[in-house]
Amino acid sequence: QVQLVESGGGLAQPGGSLRLSCAASGFLFSNADMSWYRQAPGKEREWVAGIGWSDDITTYAGSVKGRFTISRDDAKNTVYLQMNSLRPDDTAMYYCHRGYTMPVRGDNWGRGTQVTVSY
Repeated sequence: QVQLVESGGGLAQPGGSLRLSCAASGFLFSNADMSWYRQAPGKEREWVAGIGWSDDITTYAGSVKGRFTISRDDAKNTVYLQMNSLRPDDTAMYYCHRGYTMPVRGDNWGRGTQVTVSY
């Protein structure tokens, strides 16, 4: 059974940084593309960033490109999202999931980790 546990969220000031982590289990992590998504209040969930399993190639949504960095540690079955230059519109619940730019069907979503950017 796929399990994804996100952590590292919190309150940050505009211009600040946070690093999110996602611990994965229940599948062969080293062979899985991984991605981050976010959902702001009253909005649909949106894809944020993805990282490939074989070559660690990364891709980002335009709204976070140049500010966020996705990375992975296959030895720890963990994917990360380094978020710099945070803005109030980055406020959302953040989730990780299998898949590069589209979520793998049938996998459960984790509980997410809340990121709030405010003074």
